[in-house]
Amino acid sequence: MAAGPEPAAPVPTVLSRGDDPQEPPAAPSLRGWQKAAYAEYFRVAKRDFLLVATPGAGKTTYALTVAKELLARREIVAVTIVTPTEHLKYQWAQAAKRFGIAIDPSYRNAQGRAGADFQGVAVTYAQVAAHPALHRARTENRKSLIIFDEVHHAGDALSWGDAVKEAFDPARRRLALTGTPFRSDANPIPFVTYVPEADGSKRSASDYVYGYGPALADGVVRPVIFLAYSGEMHWRTRAGDEITATLGTPMTRDQIAQAWRTALDPSGEWIGRVLEAADKRLTEVRRAMPDAGGLVIASDHETARAYAAQLRRISGERPAVVLSDDPTASKKISAFAASQARWMVAVRMVSEGVDVPRLAVGVYATSVSTPLFFAQAVGRFVRARKRGETASVFVPSVPTLLGFAAELEAERDHVVRTLDRDPEAELEAAQRERKTPDDFELMGRSIEVLKASATFDRVLFDGGEFGTAAEAGSPEEEDFLGLPGLLEPEQVAALLRKRQSAQLAARSAAAAAPGDDGSDGALFAVPNPANGPALVNGTVNGAGNGHAPAAKEARPAVSREQLAALRKELNGLVGAWSHRTGQPHGVIHNELRGACGGPALPQASAEQVKARIDQIRQWALSRR
Repeated sequence: MAAGPEPAAPVPTVLSRGDDPQEPPAAPSLRGWQKAAYAEYFRVAKRDFLLVATPGAGKTTYALTVAKELLARREIVAVTIVTPTEHLKYQWAQAAKRFGIAIDPSYRNAQGRAGADFQGVAVTYAQVAAHPALHRARTENRKSLIIFDEVHHAGDALSWGDAVKEAFDPARRRLALTGTPFRSDANPIPFVTYVPEADGSKRSASDYVYGYGPALADGVVRPVIFLAYSGEMHWRTRAGDEITATLGTPMTRDQIAQAWRTALDPSGEWIGRVLEAADKRLTEVRRAMPDAGGLVIASDHETARAYAAQLRRISGERPAVVLSDDPTASKKISAFAASQARWMVAVRMVSEGVDVPRLAVGVYATSVSTPLFFAQAVGRFVRARKRGETASVFVPSVPTLLGFAAELEAERDHVVRTLDRDPEAELEAAQRERKTPDDFELMGRSIEVLKASATFDRVLFDGGEFGTAAEAGSPEEEDFLGLPGLLEPEQVAALLRKRQSAQLAARSAAAAAPGDDGSDGALFAVPNPANGPALVNGTVNGAGNGHAPAAKEARPAVSREQLAALRKELNGLVGAWSHRTGQPHGVIHNELRGACGGPALPQASAEQVKARIDQIRQWALSRR
C-alpha cells in the first residue's frame, strides 16, 4: 500500500540558544561530548552522518537534540526512527516526547499514512524490509530525517540493507548511530562512507567517535569489573567418553564449548554458585545504590526460567522473567526499570539498546560468543547516573569472553573486504567460519552434563588481572565481592591491587611455613593446572595426565620485587606483541598460558613467568 501525502505536523518552537548557530538548544542539558558532536553535525551540512558512541553515553539525547533543531529550522518536517526491536520503538517515542517531538511507535505498514497528530514514526528494520516501497513513498512525500538506531543491523542481511537503501534514499537527512562494533562481512551498510585501505579492504569513516575510554574519564559511563569463574566440569560425549576438565585451561574448540555448556547447565553447581556470588555483589552495591538491579542473560527460555527459580531461592524475591515470545515483554522491562526489584532474567532481547540505568550487576549466562553480542550485553550495565558508580559483570573463565573483556576499550570499525578473491578459497573460509550467534551453544548441546563445580578465578579491570584462585564462598572471594559500590576508576584499581597483594602475601607466608609432613613450603607455589584435558582409560581428566603427582620440589625464594619485575617484563613483551599482531593483551596472556601451562599471571610463580617470557621471545624470533 503506497502512502499518500501526509499532513504537515506542527513545528516545535525553537529553543533558546546563544548567538553561535552551532550552539545546541539550552534544554535538556547536554554532556560535553554531545555538544561537540552537535557542533560537528552542523559545522558542515552533510546528508549522512555516522556517530559512534559507547553504550550508555547518551546517543538518544544527542540524536533527538539534532532532530529538534532541524525541525525548528524547517529543514525537515518529519522524523523516522529505525530500531532493531519493537521495545526500542516505544523507548524512543518516550524520549522524543520529552523534546516535544510526537513519534508514533505503534505505526504499522498496513496504515500507509501516519496519523496527523504525529511528527514521525518509529519502525523496526524488519518492518522496513517487509515493505520498502511504502517507506520510500513516505520519505518522498515529506522532508524527512531518518535516525538509524544501531545502524549495524542494516547489515544483518543483504535483503535488509537493500530495503533500507530503497526506503530511505530520498531522505533529506540521515543520522546513523551505533555503540558497538560493526559486522565484519562483505555487506556494506547503506549510507555509510567507506575509505580504501592498503590491503584492498574498505573501512568505514565515522563523523564523530566517543569511545569507552574517554566516556569513562568523563564519568559518563561506569567502570566495569569483570569477575571470572572457573571450576571443574564433568560431562559425557555422544561417543560415551566421560570428560573432566577445568574451565579456562587449554582445550580444543569443541571441548571449550562442551565445558561452557556444562557450566551453564541449571542442574549443576557452577551456575548456582555464580548466582549466589552475584546476589552478594548486588547486596553490596545496593548499600551505595539502593535501587541497583541485576540482569542474568540466558541462552533460552527453559534455562531462563530455571535461573529465575534459583534466584528466587537465593534472594527471597521473585525475579522478572523476560522472554522473546512474551507479548508483555516490553511492559515487564519498563516495570522493572521503574521499580526497585533486585533481578531480571532475560533471553537476549535486553542485550542491546534497552535503557535500564539502574542495572549494575550482570551475569553472562549464555554461550553466545560473538564480540558484537558481548559488547551489547556489557553495554546494559555501564550507564552512569552519578560519579563513582561501578558495574560488575560475572563471566565464565572462557578465553573467548576474557579476550572480549580485554578489548572493551578498543575501537573497531566495519571493514568490507575486497571482492576480487579466489571463490574456492572464499568457500573454504566460509565453511570454516561459523556465523551463527549460537556458535559455542550449538557445539556444546550434544553432551550429557554430569557435574559442574565453581571456583573464583580472577577479576579483570582496566587491562589488568587481579585476585588469586579461590573456592566459591571463601573469604578470598568475599574480598572482591565486597568492593564498595561507589568508587572512582582509580580507586577501583588501587583497591584491587591492595587486596591482591594481601592475598599473595598470605599465600606466600603459608607456602613458606613448614608443612604438616615436615617439608618446607615453596614461596608462590600455586598448583599448575593441566595443559588441557587428557584421556585416561576412556576418561578425559583436566586435572592431570593419569600419572601419580610428582613429589613436591622446593623452589628458591623469590622476592616480591623480583616477581614484580618479571611480571613487568612480561607485560611489556605482551604489549609489544599486541602492537605487532593486533591481538588483545588478554588473548596473548591466554595463549601463553596454553603454551606454557600454569595459572593466570597474578597467581603464576617466577618460573612460570620466566617460561612465558622465553615463549613470547621465541614467537618473536620465529615470527610465528
